[in-house]
Amino acid sequence: MKIMAIDYGDARTGFAISDRSEFLASPIGTVPERNAERLADKAAQTAAEYGAGEIIVGLPINMNGTEGPRAEKCRAFAELLKERTDLPVRMWDERSTTVTAHNILNETNVRGKARKAVVDTVAATIILEGYLEYRRKKAKQAD
Repeated sequence: MKIMAIDYGDARTGFAISDRSEFLASPIGTVPERNAERLADKAAQTAAEYGAGEIIVGLPINMNGTEGPRAEKCRAFAELLKERTDLPVRMWDERSTTVTAHNILNETNVRGKARKAVVDTVAATIILEGYLEYRRKKAKQAD
C-alpha cells in the first residue's frame, strides 16, 4: 500500500509518498498554501493522484512529550483531511525532523531559496521513513 506523509506548515507543507512495498519514501513536493481548507483539498487530491491508501500527518511533540499550539494546528489539519478523504489519517511524532532535514541539506550544500523550497518535503520524507520503519518492526514482531 502506498502511504503519503505530510509535514504541515503555516506557509509551506511538504509531501512524501512510499512505494507499494512500503520500502522507499520519496519526496513529492512542497505546496505553498496558508489556508488550511485549501491545503486539505490539495492534500486529498494529491493522495488520490498517487494512489495513497493511508495518510500520515507529522505531529510536532515537544521534547518533553507535551503538545503545544503547533500540535493542535496539525491535529485540526488532520481532521480536515479526514473530512475530505475516505483514507485513514494518522498522526506521527515528528520530533526533530525539521532539524534532521536541515542537517541533510547542510551536508548536500543546499542553501538559500533552494533550501526553503525543499526543507518541508525533506521533513515529510523523514516522517514517512520513520513510520515505514515502525510498520516493518511491527510486522516482524507479529511473525
